Amino acid sequence: MSRTQETIEWYLNLVKETIDNLDRTEIEKAISAYMEVYNHEGTIYIFGNGGSAASATHACGDFLKGASFGLEKRFRVMSLVDNLPALMAIANDVSYDDIFIEQLKNFIKPGDLVIGISGSGNSNNVVKAMQYAKDMGVKTISFCGYKGGKISQIGDVVIHSKALDMEVAEDIHMMVFNVIKKEVMRQLHGENPSMGDVYDNRVN
Repeated sequence: MSRTQETIEWYLNLVKETIDNLDRTEIEKAISAYMEVYNHEGTIYIFGNGGSAASATHACGDFLKGASFGLEKRFRVMSLVDNLPALMAIANDVSYDDIFIEQLKNFIKPGDLVIGISGSGNSNNVVKAMQYAKDMGVKTISFCGYKGGKISQIGDVVIHSKALDMEVAEDIHMMVFNVIKKEVMRQLHGENPSMGDVYDNRVN
């Protein structure tokens, strides 16, 4: 086996092992939290740094369109990483550690859901925002990796990728967001959440 093949096998096996170690009960709790905020017409706020920021935007888009399409009542979801002028102003004038908490101060209310994503679980800006939401009595979900970090002690629900690897954490987190979306779509749209016919008939 070549060194390249060894890397491929090592990484894929690590992902498989991490999936096997995922707490399914916590995923069920996350699905319930999504349905609860939907039923009460609350708003979901999602945020993270780097790859986790990309996951936040991806997960937000999936619920603004995918899970909401065709519904009269739709999901209210906001990614706090997407307003670049606001992020830069807060980072420059206050602190990078405050880029998420300062936005939450403008928006969150009882019945909302706050989701923080941090591979290490210790990103200061995610920790501060999660703790603020907790103090305000708003339900929180922590997506973390490695040993869980500080946000694993804050979240009402904890999605923990236990591999000591950042890329695996990012993979697992996005996979769980997709699982949540699939089950939410099943509950709201019926037994065929894949929209296969739509995608099969696309021109591009």
